[in-house]
Amino acid sequence: MLRTLDFKDHRRDLGANRYVYAVVSRRARGLSIGVNLNPDKVCNFDCPYCQVDRTTPGGPSAVGVEDLVAELDDLLERVTGGVLWDAAPFDRVLPALRRVADIAFAGDGEPTTPPEFPEAARAVRVARDRRGLSVPLRLLTNATLFQKERVRTALAHFDEVWCKLDAGTEGYFHLVDGTRLPLQRILDNLLLVARARPIVIQSLFLTFEGRGPEAGEIVAYCDRLRALMGAGGRIDRVQVYTVARRPADPRVGALGDDRLEEIAERVRALGLPAEVYGAA
Repeated sequence: MLRTLDFKDHRRDLGANRYVYAVVSRRARGLSIGVNLNPDKVCNFDCPYCQVDRTTPGGPSAVGVEDLVAELDDLLERVTGGVLWDAAPFDRVLPALRRVADIAFAGDGEPTTPPEFPEAARAVRVARDRRGLSVPLRLLTNATLFQKERVRTALAHFDEVWCKLDAGTEGYFHLVDGTRLPLQRILDNLLLVARARPIVIQSLFLTFEGRGPEAGEIVAYCDRLRALMGAGGRIDRVQVYTVARRPADPRVGALGDDRLEEIAERVRALGLPAEVYGAA
């Protein structure tokens, strides 16, 4: 018997498509139509929990926006025509999740890095609106490039911006996000955008070599959220979640539901809505 297609299977293969894919998303609570602007697999983070196999090479870095839109139109035709759920692998999605929840810029790297990002954002929004599809257009981002005007301007095409914040201290940030960029750049960029519009904070917590984040790390993380709000940043909600699929680094594991809920309660104590997404 074929296994139910759920959020534990995030393979991005969709025919011969290069840019557009579809996966069942636990955080979107349905089918997420993904837009991958990084088929070259290049990312400015190297998170040990990432599921992307970077040991095999990607393709060219240039993004063909016309090709992207053609792929999206084909998938949206299947959605609006009601035939998407008749063909594999989507015929294995549970009935409760058989809805298109969003169109999300995510994929194999940081989606704001390609120079084609603004053009692609505009083109995808036009394609969605042309189909009359009432689903949010979302950007999943590590917020490293919000200081660039071309990136900030393109944010206007998105209904929601989901921003990564996985740490409260510099050392832990470098560990869990695999970067030497300063944490302050992320915090400054989050504030820059959150003063202009509400953002969603997406925070992944994990175990590393069997150990979860120290209590002091969670205190520091909550202090960062408090500081963002105190400086005028608007946070719509916080997603507290953990790994659900095999990560790139075998030292990484899922944090337990009890600990995730404990972190979420600390976030709620700040006056923020917090959603918990465990590994199961």
